[in-house]
Amino acid sequence: MAKIETEVESFELDHTKVKAPYVRLITVEEGSKGDKISNFDLRLVQPNENAIPTAGLHTIEHLLAGLLRDRMDGVIDCSPFGCRTGFHLITWGEHSTTEVAKALKSSLEAIANDIKWEDVPGTDIYSCGNYRDHSLFSAKEWSKKILSEGISDQPFERNVI
Repeated sequence: MAKIETEVESFELDHTKVKAPYVRLITVEEGSKGDKISNFDLRLVQPNENAIPTAGLHTIEHLLAGLLRDRMDGVIDCSPFGCRTGFHLITWGEHSTTEVAKALKSSLEAIANDIKWEDVPGTDIYSCGNYRDHSLFSAKEWSKKILSEGISDQPFERNVI
């Protein structure tokens, strides 16, 4: 039987101590040529207390893919956590948690207030691997809820942006 030797940072995080919604810098990795990649925890709901339904999370994912790129330089990827409580944001270079929190807040405001169904990218059979599993209504409602709680740039206290 294989044993996993490598420690994964997110499995070492005490999920009972964090206070969502927040942005947390997980790590900055440096490549052999000096390039840096940052990994952020964009935690939208409190772990083990709530989870965003799949359809709403899927729609938020598709929207954040563009909205965060419009608001920040160097976005590589924004992918949902399997637990459905938030996203990993991977970027080139180093960004402050405050910068990321402001971009996330602005993106969620756009989802909550401005986005119409025709604005959601990748929702047909040709551009999405599960195109039937989307809900703009859910994405908007969850965005409003998250915004009403405020997004912190510090995961263990409420320093709302």
